[in-house]
Amino acid sequence: MAAFSRSTPYARLELMAAPLPDEPATYFRKGFGLKTDVQGILASDYNGRLVDLLREQDYTLVVDDVTIRLAREFGFCYGVERAVEYAYQTRKKFPDRRLLLVGEIIHNPHVNAKLRGMGIEILEPASGAFDFSDIHPDDVVILPAFGVSIADFEALRTIGCVLVDTTCGSVLNVWKRVETYARDGFTALIHGKHYHEETRATASQVMKYPEGRYLVVRHMDEARMVCDYIEGRGSRDAFMAHFADATARGFDPDLHLRRIGVANQTTMLAKESLAIGEEVGRSIARARGADARATDFRTFDTICSATQERQDAVIALLDEPLDAMIVVGGFNSSNTISLAALCAERVPTYHIEDAEGIDAESGTVHFRPAGVHHAEEARAGWMPVGRPVRIGITAGASTPNNKIGETVARILATRGLAIDTF
Repeated sequence: MAAFSRSTPYARLELMAAPLPDEPATYFRKGFGLKTDVQGILASDYNGRLVDLLREQDYTLVVDDVTIRLAREFGFCYGVERAVEYAYQTRKKFPDRRLLLVGEIIHNPHVNAKLRGMGIEILEPASGAFDFSDIHPDDVVILPAFGVSIADFEALRTIGCVLVDTTCGSVLNVWKRVETYARDGFTALIHGKHYHEETRATASQVMKYPEGRYLVVRHMDEARMVCDYIEGRGSRDAFMAHFADATARGFDPDLHLRRIGVANQTTMLAKESLAIGEEVGRSIARARGADARATDFRTFDTICSATQERQDAVIALLDEPLDAMIVVGGFNSSNTISLAALCAERVPTYHIEDAEGIDAESGTVHFRPAGVHHAEEARAGWMPVGRPVRIGITAGASTPNNKIGETVARILATRGLAIDTF
């Protein structure tokens, strides 16, 4: 089954070749009506027949004494499919125009390399900021699935270039949530990575209001630091120093931690986001009573459905006996990192970017351990020998099917096995 023809909400969307009536003719967010024109090349670039075979066989492949079990939800999600397809449509629509992309469209090195090969220039931020000084009105600029900050969006609109907006609908839902918090006088407490493109774009939404404020927490430990401050513990100077890069301009913990609305980067570990919300709510109740929790605290699960489905599928797979889990996806992909963290709680887990991470000849896997940033390890003998083995596999929402299939083939090759279907 082709990755770009699955029955998803996206398949039912009507692509529009023109902007909505209240939008300028230089802004497009629903494609150009060229889906049929680009489907062939998309399938060629990203589909994987070995993955199709696994689906047809109840997500199971048995070759000799090796059993591969694929999680039932994996790989490209609807938002990623949409973003990548819109980029291909844009190239088709503007074959002779200069095309630029504001950062990576998604966090997968192979997809971004394909776009570069199509002549799409990917802008890289310097010190967290993009330089648009070389962009001209006759250029076409693609906004990534993560979205862009309000400041970047307005800067591009001022230039007058054509904008193709691929921002994921799940991200837009979070933006609406934090904007509502800011409008109603609540600080947006965002569970996410303050440096991540999506979180930066989300945090910027509160600045639509003069008194809008945000605070980003990376994990439960940082959330507990916030709770300590709410309850009168901890140093103001230490608090401000720790969160210096994760707060809005003018943030004052003595003022802006009184009314809190919790949201999250859509690709975070869902159970941790929910736990953080509950912990902050309890903290407010402990500090000022149940009435304060009812009036001064809001929370809402803004993990996207695709992220949740992939995490749920991994949890279900981990209930089976497995010798190892292979998680395929970009090392800078937040949802892939979350999947690896879930797997590592239960079974030896190896997060690889692609099949090249598995050296079949030496029996070594080159991987990034769960919870470790910017450091890879190599492990020989990762696959048990002399007995049957069961290997689980999943992939982040930005990983193409062909890269999953190549990984399955490399796993088999480690045992000297091969399969004809690719």
